Amino acid sequence: MFAQRYTALVLATIALAPAARAAEPAAAPDSALVRVRIVEARRTPVASEVVLTGDIQAQAQVNVSFRTNGKVAERRVEVGDHVEPDQVLAVLEPLTQRANLDNAKAAVASAEALLTQAKMAFERQKQLLAGGYTTRPSYDNAEQELRTTQAAVDSAKAALGTAQEQFSYTELRAGISGIVTSRSVEVGQVVQSGQTVLVLAQDGPRDAVFNVYESLTARPPGDKTITVTLQTNPSISVNGTVREISPTVDASSGTVRVKIGLEQTPPAMGLGAVVIGHGRFAPHDAVILPWSALYRYGGRPAVWVYDPGKRTVSVRAVEIDKYGPDVIALKGGIEPGERIVIAGIQFLRPGQEVAANLVESNP
Repeated sequence: MFAQRYTALVLATIALAPAARAAEPAAAPDSALVRVRIVEARRTPVASEVVLTGDIQAQAQVNVSFRTNGKVAERRVEVGDHVEPDQVLAVLEPLTQRANLDNAKAAVASAEALLTQAKMAFERQKQLLAGGYTTRPSYDNAEQELRTTQAAVDSAKAALGTAQEQFSYTELRAGISGIVTSRSVEVGQVVQSGQTVLVLAQDGPRDAVFNVYESLTARPPGDKTITVTLQTNPSISVNGTVREISPTVDASSGTVRVKIGLEQTPPAMGLGAVVIGHGRFAPHDAVILPWSALYRYGGRPAVWVYDPGKRTVSVRAVEIDKYGPDVIALKGGIEPGERIVIAGIQFLRPGQEVAANLVESNP
């Protein structure tokens, strides 16, 4: 009886073994995996020309202000007007200055009248002394009075000059020729001495000003000459050289302001005209990938990297060197030889196993 039961148990175990093996999970076939296309990262020379958009600005801008306090009575120019050195741009109400000027004129007239009397008295004493009809002390007193009144006249004239100068300060003149680019006062407004009233773009040399990514300023252009063309009419162009690079980076845009001094500005390139700059930079190597490889992870540019040993993918942040019409150039984050996913990234998650198809070369 025992032998029969043992034999039955062995037969049952043998019969169930294939079913148990069938219940074990098997590796997923490639047909069940997300299929992606990958390329092997290689360093490729990046095009040496950079195209930037900027505008025309004056090399020198002047803040124009009154040299005395007062209330604005007239403003004779508007933004965009061209002004000459001696042109009156604005006028203050000259109540105090006119009163001071009138008082100074009256003081000069009074001092000159006293001087005339002193001269006559001195001449009389001089003649009397020669004839022996006056004393030496009387003559000396007349001479002293003449000198005192002469000094008073000189002082009054100096005060008059100051009053005239202060009165002239009620009329605002730039002293240069240029174009009004902004104004900050209105008629009736009280201004202080030195307060900016107008800003002028001085006539003369012009700059083409561009906001450039900081990475470009780290690589000086191989050719120091920058070609600047008018956006609305590319046939109008002029050459220039880098005149100034801002030492600070704009926190909001991450760019640096670069000023290109123009050799001879064409008349069509007026202030504010939009221009295109063409810079020829020394070639450098970078990893080139199609736009389809670009991913955003944690608010930063990233790509998916394929591990051929594990057949899995992971996301990695990268540094962009430049953007092209169809491709991107990476300056950091990827090493040559690594495999990068260029198609199918929308279906991926970190650590996911995929079926990869290697493409021969970078785009």
